[in-house]
Amino acid sequence: MAGIGRLSTKDAVLLLCDMQEKFRPNIFQFTNIVSNAARLLQASRVLGIPAILTEQYPKGLGPTVPELGAEGVTAYPKTSFTMMIEEVEKQMQALGNPKQAILCGIEAHACIACTTFDLLEKGIEVHIVSDAVSSRSQTDRLFALSRLKQSGAFLTTTEAVLLQLVQGAKHPNFKEIQQLMMQPSPDTGLLAYFSAL
Repeated sequence: MAGIGRLSTKDAVLLLCDMQEKFRPNIFQFTNIVSNAARLLQASRVLGIPAILTEQYPKGLGPTVPELGAEGVTAYPKTSFTMMIEEVEKQMQALGNPKQAILCGIEAHACIACTTFDLLEKGIEVHIVSDAVSSRSQTDRLFALSRLKQSGAFLTTTEAVLLQLVQGAKHPNFKEIQQLMMQPSPDTGLLAYFSAL
């Protein structure tokens, strides 16, 4: 599977990075980014994919926003940019060292980038959900996505992840995943990414 980026429910972990209250007014497309990440979290619960959530300096930047729907998911506080702090590393080990990470959150050029580099160095395949990732600046976001693709991460979208995980209508949870796609994903300004290439 490595190399082509085919997602599997057996090998994946969902990483939710720093979607916190203080970022709300400043992050480009924040509401839509969180909405897409929330759908991924709902899908992970349906499909039995574990989720790991971090918060950047929660004392100053506040808690995870409620609309993510992350009740019951432990929030690991951090001050480093990478999500791969000691507690998260231990959690990954406890999960049997997943081979694939589905990554969403903020900011693309900081915490998402550093997390991606750390995961890739460990030999973990990284799937960055482009419409569930952002920065304060659209320029930083788009250049970060381009840079991380150069490093070997796969760029994908919320709906593409959902469809790849079930692989078709015969999947026992297909109807539940289909419900999460009744409304198309909101436009988060990614068409600029392709016109810039």
